[in-house]
Amino acid sequence: MFILSDVYRMLIGIGDRVLSTSMKKAVKWDHPAGPKYVHFWSPVMKSSLVMAGIGDLMRPAEKLSLNQSISLAATGLIWSRYCMVIIPKNYFLGLVNFALGLTGLQQLIRIAHYHHTHPKELTKN
Repeated sequence: MFILSDVYRMLIGIGDRVLSTSMKKAVKWDHPAGPKYVHFWSPVMKSSLVMAGIGDLMRPAEKLSLNQSISLAATGLIWSRYCMVIIPKNYFLGLVNFALGLTGLQQLIRIAHYHHTHPKELTKN
């Protein structure tokens, strides 16, 4: 783990030296929710959950997990509210969490529609 933190510190140091003042302002380099802090990288990594949920739109509804969809919807909606309460406000994380909640809700709707339209297949299992 120490190797990764050393690489991170090295990259931030390079960015501090290479980026011009106007570029630093444009990307909010020194902002508490900017690329130098975890408040930026958290939503970047969490967006992979949103991408996985969008990828699940191609899966048949009978293959979707009800528990997973409930968890994604609840997590996304609860944490999107929390992102607007914390300081510094992290709108990027709030947007990612809201998208995660919507993705989970959409999967829940697909599962409910499948169970409603195929009641015979549910009694077989």
